[in-house]
Amino acid sequence: MIRTTGDPIIILNAANIVTCSRVLMIPVVIVLHYSTLPYHNLLAAGLFAIASLTDWLDGYLARKLNQTSEFGAFLDPVADKLLVVMALVLLAANHPYIWFVLPTAVIIAREVFVSALREWMATSNQRNLVKVGYIGKVKTTIQMIAIIVLMATDETWPQPILWLGYVLIYVSAVFSLWSMIQYLSAALPTLRAQKKD
Repeated sequence: MIRTTGDPIIILNAANIVTCSRVLMIPVVIVLHYSTLPYHNLLAAGLFAIASLTDWLDGYLARKLNQTSEFGAFLDPVADKLLVVMALVLLAANHPYIWFVLPTAVIIAREVFVSALREWMATSNQRNLVKVGYIGKVKTTIQMIAIIVLMATDETWPQPILWLGYVLIYVSAVFSLWSMIQYLSAALPTLRAQKKD
């Protein structure tokens, strides 16, 4: 266990190191995506898939090793958002069509909004009201599969595979809005109570 100096003390345990590795993979995915290496698209998609799996791994380690921390609770969603937004921006550059950019923009806007909502709820010690729910987990799973499919494919791939990625992006956008509405509904009583105060 490594402790950094400063106040407050941040503990870099196994779970947090895995989370940090997810952030460090982001520039590598970008480099692979734009490289001229053979199968660079598959390499980028493969590394993105590994980075996505670390989201499950860091949570598992935190629970298994009893390594939950405030730093980990902060860093984990930040790492997730950075990874997803980066990938969606790369894909939007490759697929600059309104029917693709629109659901991508919806997903990114939702990620920013929910992150801000959770931080705001944390100021009232109500963050648990907007913790990740079942719909949010389904959204994340579909989203990651869609990104992996679209990042891996190129013009040589069969069109049905490419269209599968497009369909999954739309499904992910729908689940993104659905989960956002759920989180906002959970936060509304606190919003109203603060307005009265």
